[in-house]
Amino acid sequence: MKQALFRLSRWMDGAGPDADTVISSRVRVARNVRGLPFPYLASDEQTAKVQQIITGAAAERKEAFNEFTLLLMEKLPPLEKQVLVEKHLISPFLARESHHGALLLRQDEAVSIMINEEDHLRIQAILPGLQLEEAWQEADRYDDLLEEGVNYAFDESTGYLTACPTNVGTGLRVSVMFHLPALIMTKQVNRLLGALSQVGLAVRGIYGEGTEIIGNLVQVSNQITLGQPEEEIIRNLSGVTRQIIAQEQAARQALLNDSRARLADRSWRAFGLLKNAQIMSSQEAMQLLSDVRLGFDLGLIKGVDRKLLNELLVIIRPASLQLLAGKELNGDERDLERPVQIKRRLNQFKEQL
Repeated sequence: MKQALFRLSRWMDGAGPDADTVISSRVRVARNVRGLPFPYLASDEQTAKVQQIITGAAAERKEAFNEFTLLLMEKLPPLEKQVLVEKHLISPFLARESHHGALLLRQDEAVSIMINEEDHLRIQAILPGLQLEEAWQEADRYDDLLEEGVNYAFDESTGYLTACPTNVGTGLRVSVMFHLPALIMTKQVNRLLGALSQVGLAVRGIYGEGTEIIGNLVQVSNQITLGQPEEEIIRNLSGVTRQIIAQEQAARQALLNDSRARLADRSWRAFGLLKNAQIMSSQEAMQLLSDVRLGFDLGLIKGVDRKLLNELLVIIRPASLQLLAGKELNGDERDLERPVQIKRRLNQFKEQL
C-alpha cells in the first residue's frame, strides 16, 4: 500500500463564524425516486437503476456538477471508504452495506451526495463554524438541480417520503458540532443536554448516533422533520446554538478568571504530550487536542491554529492513520503510529510559520 495524500475538507479550515465553539455546521436532505423501493427492499437491478437515474441527472447538468467526482463504493478499497466516514463525507451505512452505492463529491468536499444509502439520495453540505443557513443554501441548490431530472417520491399531505419515518416531511437533518470543554469541566453539560432533549433535539458524539462524547465534542441535531418548514427547523437550531455558545463562553470566562494558570498549564502539558509521546490511543489524543484547543481559543497557548487542530481530529482516526502510514496497522501499531503522524504535522505547521 502506497502512502496517499491526505486531502483537507472545507469544514476543517476553522475559518467560519464562532469557530472557537462550533467546529462545523451540517445540513442533509433525504430523497427517494418515485416508483422504486427504498434501498433496503430493492433488488440489485433496482438499486442499479437508482444509481443510473441520479448520476444521469447530474451528468445532464454538467456545468453545475463539473467540480464533482463520482466514486463507486464497490470499487473503493475498504480503507478509503472508512476515511470518507472519518471525514464525515459519507455514513458508515454507505461504506459497508449499500448495493450500488456511490458518492458524488465536490472538489472542496463541502458537498457530498450519497446514492443508495438508507435512502436513494442524501445530499449533504458541511461548512466550518456556525453556517447553517449557508449549508442549507448549498444543499438546497443541488436538491433543486437534481429534482429537475429525478422524479422524487413526494406526497402533497405528508411531504418527501423516506425510508425512516423520522425523516418524512422535509427530509431535512441539520446538525452542529460543538466543542464544549468548559461546560463539561464545570459539570453544567448534563443539565444543558437534558434541556435540549426536551425541545426535540438529539445529542450525540462526533460520529453521530450510537457514538459517545469524547474530546468534549458534542453533536446537536433536530429530530422532527414533519410539520415544520425547512427555514423554521434551521432557525430553531440556530437559536439554540447561539444559546449554547453563550453558555460555553460564560463558563470559559469563569474558568479563566478563577484558574488561569491551571488552564494554561493543562494546555501546555497536553501540547507537550502531543509533541513527545511515543504511544497514544485515539481517545487520549482526542482529549489532548481538546485541551490544546481550549488553550488556543483562550489565548493561553501558541504554536497551533484551528485548521491544524481540525485536521488532527481526523488524522488520528484508524483509517486515516493507515492511509498516511501507507500500510495496514493493528490496534497496537496504530497507537504507535498516531504520535508519529501528530508530530509530523506539528513540525510541518512550525515550518510554515
